[in-house]
Amino acid sequence: MNPYHYYYSPQQFDPYTHYDFNYSAQQQDPIDFQRQPALERRVNQLERQLQVQKTELDRQNKEIARQNREITRLNREIGRINQEIARLNQNDERHTRRLNRLNQRLRTVENRLNIPFSATDGDF
Repeated sequence: MNPYHYYYSPQQFDPYTHYDFNYSAQQQDPIDFQRQPALERRVNQLERQLQVQKTELDRQNKEIARQNREITRLNREIGRINQEIARLNQNDERHTRRLNRLNQRLRTVENRLNIPFSATDGDF
């Protein structure tokens, strides 16, 4: 006796007898016809939801574009202000150099004329 064929022989047992592989279109059609209105409603609902989401995204994209334009405008304004600050700093440096030269000339004149000078002296 062969132990591998003890519990199974093709004549005694067919393992696929309880499966029905012969599905036909008529068996599935009643189920589909019953579910079709619900499926159509769900598809329509999803289409409406997609349309609402698309509209919302379009609105958000327009808002983002507007904000980007505003940011660009503000950046240009910041650049203009920075240029103005640089110009004012140059003027300030130029005036500081002139005052320093004038102070040097004044001290030279004071030293030549032997005029006493102190920072607390209010007469001069």
